[in-house]
Amino acid sequence: MTKTRWAWAEIDLSAVSRNVSTLKGLTKPGTQFMAVVKADGYGHGAVRVARAALAGGADRLGVATVDEALALRAEGISAPVQILSEPPESAIPQLLENDIVPTVTTREFAVALGKWASARGTEAPYHLKVDSGMNRVGIRAEEAAAFARDLSDFPGLKLAGVFTHFATADVPGDWEVERQLERFSAAVRAMKDEGVNPGIVHAANSPATILYPAAHFDMVRCGIAIYGLHPAPSTRGRIELEPAMSVKARALLVKRVPMGESVSYGFTWTAAAPTTVATLPLGYADGVHRVLSNSMSVLVGGKRCAQIGRVCMDQMMVEVPRDVDAKRGDEVVLVGAQQGERIELDDVAEAAGTINYEMACSFGMRLPRVYR
Repeated sequence: MTKTRWAWAEIDLSAVSRNVSTLKGLTKPGTQFMAVVKADGYGHGAVRVARAALAGGADRLGVATVDEALALRAEGISAPVQILSEPPESAIPQLLENDIVPTVTTREFAVALGKWASARGTEAPYHLKVDSGMNRVGIRAEEAAAFARDLSDFPGLKLAGVFTHFATADVPGDWEVERQLERFSAAVRAMKDEGVNPGIVHAANSPATILYPAAHFDMVRCGIAIYGLHPAPSTRGRIELEPAMSVKARALLVKRVPMGESVSYGFTWTAAAPTTVATLPLGYADGVHRVLSNSMSVLVGGKRCAQIGRVCMDQMMVEVPRDVDAKRGDEVVLVGAQQGERIELDDVAEAAGTINYEMACSFGMRLPRVYR
């Protein structure tokens, strides 16, 4: 709990470290490990998570934007940091000044990067993104070798790695994964045939790290799994992960609502009998999606209690059953454990019709974080 709010996200940093260590245990000795801490560490806090991941054995850090990388550097984190998508050319001076490794997907950016590096009398390391079939970003697999060879003649550039991203790695034995893997492997072989050293070869995200050892190559990139969240039902039972995030609040107000009275905007819930209602000081601005209205549960006194009425921007209401003695200031758990009962982030995500990735990021929007 914080001094200024009765709603907070609790982050267990030791769980992050243990999850990294557990995931590294799936790889062969010498395989590097990238901890992905984009989106403010998936809502967990990028800087604190980055340090915990490095303490757990991570070798490198992955982010999505230049600002995310600069935030890590500003806090004194000196580990290798890679941006997993190509930034705009205007960011190149900051990349070079702060030793940040960009991804290259276009010749325009590569040429600009080389020119800036040459002007500084240095070489800029980069990782080449290969599109092996997801058709999002990257050089097409069949063109990657020629692209890399051409850039090898350009001053100021150093190819430090080659990577791809899987679209369906959460499906065990999926033929699309095998097809992407073969396309990527063929591209890497073609580079070597052209006399190009691909550097660090990497492809495995969290599900591929768990389900597809053949995709580990020189390094694995884990995001959602380091936070103790399974990327898909298919990975459960394959590895034990510890959820790092809990979401909690204290009851702001507890009152009796007469039979026939309704609750919150639109009066979407009406008391069928005299009912005890607790108001919690968090809402959709804190990541409790409005679509969860009347469809999620929380823990009060170790028992599941239904959320009722529409979730507001800053408050939500809960029906307290007769056998629970609730009062103002009592701790309520939205995600996490209480007295032997537990609500998983996946439970909330399923009720919202989305995935745990989005829910974790959402809870990082405004909720203060308490670390332990």
